[in-house]
Formats: sequence, structure tokens, C-alpha cells
Amino acid sequence: YSLLWVLLLSNMIAIVLQSLSAQMGLVMKKDLAQQCANFYPSYVSVILWILAEVAIAATDLAEVLGTAIGLKLLFRLPLIYGVLLTAFDTLLFLLLQRLGHRIIEVVIFSLMALISACFIVEMVISKPDVKGIVRGLVPTIPTGSLTVITGILGATIMPHNLYLHSGLILTRASQDPVLTKRYCRFAIIDAFLSLNLALFVNGAILIVSAASFFGKKKIDAIEDAHEMMGTLFGRAASIVFGIALLASGLSSTICGTLAGQMVMEGFVDLKVRPWIRRLITRGIAILPAVIVLAIFGEKNGTA
Repeated sequence: YSLLWVLLLSNMIAIVLQSLSAQMGLVMKKDLAQQCANFYPSYVSVILWILAEVAIAATDLAEVLGTAIGLKLLFRLPLIYGVLLTAFDTLLFLLLQRLGHRIIEVVIFSLMALISACFIVEMVISKPDVKGIVRGLVPTIPTGSLTVITGILGATIMPHNLYLHSGLILTRASQDPVLTKRYCRFAIIDAFLSLNLALFVNGAILIVSAASFFGKKKIDAIEDAHEMMGTLFGRAASIVFGIALLASGLSSTICGTLAGQMVMEGFVDLKVRPWIRRLITRGIAILPAVIVLAIFGEKNGTA
């Protein structure tokens, strides 16, 4: 539990950055990518664009593997087939995009609520140490934890989410200063609520892991965690774990796709059909995943 304070601190930073990027979009009527392209010299904006694309592709790789592992845990589908199957989530995204951004927001919130419900069940089952949770909110840096701390920061303060929220908020942009000021307040509330929901999910993952696995067995891969959950707490716990993993992969991939579209259009003013953009991004993630799984096998490929 000793790194819970890192989650809390990084979540506070993310709330500030995300609310600022959303307010900037409302006031300037442009998203963060467009502002970077306008404000910085061309060579700087190109570097920022490339870095953003690399970050989105790397995040998408994790989403591909997470979704594939969720399919394997729930339906016994081999990982390599699960990875290939994730290419078809393009169709799901296109359907949602046709229905509008509000529907996408509802779907993402629903998936987050499902993930939260799954981990509430997991926390009840695993019976964590309440005193340990409280002690974990006091800043300490255990030996060898720096890599994990960096990973937590990166998973909480994701740059592509800043691009995403500064663009999504443009649907509420208004020329009326009074309305703009009101929407800016709503943007702060929205960032506070959504990121605290994410804090709960991330905290629950850490708490359940600490309660379930610490001092019992070394966990080298997500499948090990799933198997041990079933061994310790029964089949229901392992099923809930798989549902949470699958829902997480689906919600993250929607956010990644929208962010990638805004980044490309904002930095280089390159408008690509959404399904082409999605296939390119997903292809960049699927290809290395398939290669790694083919060479190293399922066990080593996801460790």
C-alpha cells in the first residue's frame, strides 16, 4: 500500500492540468494541438506532434494487449487471436462517433462505472488492511520502487488526455463571455469528478493487488494475477477481474482514438477519415504485439 500517496499526488496534478487545458479550449476556441501548432516554431510543433503520436501508439499497444488478455481470461481465446480481434473495435468506434460526442462520453462513463463496480467487489472479497491503506497515504519511497512510481505517474498524467479534453470541450464553446465563464467552472468540476473516479479505480487496483498478492507469490504476468485471484477467492473473483480488464481496454481505446484524431488534425491540419486513422493507429499497435507473441509466446510476451 506504500505508493498510494503517488496516486493521490499525480491525480491532483492531473486535475489541474486537465481543467486548464479544457478552459483554454473554451476561451481560445482551439484545442491544445492547434494552440501548439500556432504558438511554437514549426520544428518544435513537429517534434511535439511526433512525441504525441508515439505516446498514443505506445498506449494503444497496452490497450491491445489488455483487451486481448481480458478476452483470453473470460473466453479462453488465444492471445494472438484476441490481438487480431481488437482490430474490429474500429467498427464500434465508428458507430459511436456517428452518434455524437455525448454518446461517446456516456459510453466511457458507463465503462468506468463498470470497472469501478468490479473493483468494489474485488476489494470486498480481498479484505484489505485499512491501517495499511491509511499509512500508504504518507509519502515514502521504498527501495526499488522508483520505476513503479514513474509508471504510476505516466498512467495518471497522460499527455494525450490533455489534447483530448481540450478538443472535446469545443462542442460547448460559446461567444458569450458569461456562458464561457460558466462552462469554465463546469470544466473544473468535470475534471475533478472524472479524475477522482479514475483515482478510485487506480487506487482499487493497487489496494486489491497489495491485499491479494503481497508476500504470497511473485506475479510475473496478468494471467498469474487472474489465476491467483481464482485460487484465493474463488471463480467469481477471477471473472470480475477479467470483466474489469476488458472494460478498461475498451474505454481506453476510445479515448486513444479520439486523441489521435485531434493531435493529427491540430498539429499538421491533416484530416483523415476516422476509420483510416483508427486502422493506422491500431495497426501500429497490433503489429509489434503479434510479433512479440509469435516470437516469445503468450507467457513471456505479456510478462
